[in-house]
Amino acid sequence: MKITGIRTFLMHAGPPRPSKWAPPQKREGTRNWLFLKIDTDEGITGIGECSGWPRVVETAIKDLAPLLVGEDPTHIEKLWQKMAIAMMGHGMLGTVGGGAMTGIDMALWDIKGKVLGVPVWNLLGGKLRDRIPIYSHANTIEQALSLKARGIKALKCSGVSDPVRKVDMLCEAVGDDMDIAIDLHGPPWMTPADACRVVRRLEPYELLWVEDPIAPDNVEGYRRIRDAAHVPLAAGERAATIFGERQLIEEELVDVIQPDTGRAGGITQMKKIAAMAEAHHIQMAPHSGSLGPVAEYAALHLLAAIPNALVLERIDDDWDGRSSVIVPHPVQEGGSLAVPEAPGLGCDIDEEFVARFPSEGNLSVPVEESANVYAPGTYGERLYVQTRLSRRRYFNT
Repeated sequence: MKITGIRTFLMHAGPPRPSKWAPPQKREGTRNWLFLKIDTDEGITGIGECSGWPRVVETAIKDLAPLLVGEDPTHIEKLWQKMAIAMMGHGMLGTVGGGAMTGIDMALWDIKGKVLGVPVWNLLGGKLRDRIPIYSHANTIEQALSLKARGIKALKCSGVSDPVRKVDMLCEAVGDDMDIAIDLHGPPWMTPADACRVVRRLEPYELLWVEDPIAPDNVEGYRRIRDAAHVPLAAGERAATIFGERQLIEEELVDVIQPDTGRAGGITQMKKIAAMAEAHHIQMAPHSGSLGPVAEYAALHLLAAIPNALVLERIDDDWDGRSSVIVPHPVQEGGSLAVPEAPGLGCDIDEEFVARFPSEGNLSVPVEESANVYAPGTYGERLYVQTRLSRRRYFNT
C-alpha cells in the first residue's frame, strides 16, 4: 500500500461574523477547523484534523505532502520522524508544524486501523474503558444548571476579571454534585505573584484544577504557584510534542497535562505524552475547546487506552452545524461519550457540508473590553501579561 495524495478541507466553524476591528467589508474568523484526508493506491482513505492556526497549517500540509507520497502509510513512526527532520531547518517545531503533523499522523492511524479491521484504541494496547467522562463550559448559573440537568458531572469556567467570586457563585449553584475547574487563561495573563494570590484564594473550593494561571512560556512560574498553594494545576494546551510538554511533566509542575488533540503532534505523540505523565502520576485531560469533531474522535480512542485518562473537554452546543460536519455523531449519554467501535477512527466528514462554510479569516481579538479582564483604561494596550492594579479591591472581593 502506498500514499497517493493528501487533500485538505478548511472551514469556518459557523458563519463568520462582522469584524470589530477591520473595515466593514472584512470578516472576523474566530475559529477555523482544518480536516485532511490521505488517499492510498488500495482505495483506503484516512481522516485527520489539525489545529494551531489552521489557515497556516494548511500550507504546511501541502509542503509536507510530497514527502509522503509513495510511502507505506502503516509505518507511522517512520513517517513522523521523516516529517520532523524535514521541518528542522525552519527552527524548533511549534504548533504550526505540530498541527500539520497531527492531522497527518491521525489519518495514518485511521488507515492502519481500517487495514487491520480494528479500532485505533486496539492498536494503542486495547481498551480500559467503554465510556469517556466529559466536562463542558459554564460561566453563569443558568449554564451550569443546564449542564447539570443534562447529566454532565464537571464544568469549567473562565476569566481573570473576578475568578473567586465566579467560582463561589457556581459552587453554590451546583453543590457537591459537580466538579468545577477554572481556566485563568489570558490575555492578559497574571504575573506569578498575582496568580499565587488568586490560587490561594481558590483553595477552599476543592477545584478539579486551576488552568493556565500564567503565560504558557513562563514555565518556571508554575513552581512558584506550586509552592504557594495546594490546588491541582493544569496546563499544556499550547505546546506541541513530548518536547514541548516535557518540563511541565518531568518537573511535576502540573497535576493535569492538557495537550491539544489537534496540534500536539498526533496520536503518536499523545500516547507518548500520556506515558511520560503516567510515570509522574499526572493525569491526562486533552484540550478540545476549539477543535472539531474528528479530533474529538481521536481523543476518545486515546483516552480509552491509557490508564491516566481523567476527562475530555467537550463543547457540543457552540454551533448547531457541528453535528452535521461528521458522520456518525459521537454518542453522548449524560456525562460521558461512548468509545467508538468501528475500524480506524470510525468517522468521516460530510465534505459537501464543510464546503458550505469557507474560511475567510482566522484571527480575532481575544476578549471584548466589557469583559473587564484588563485594568481600567488599558484595554487598547492589549498586553500579554499584566499585574493587577486596584489590588485591595481585586483581591478582597
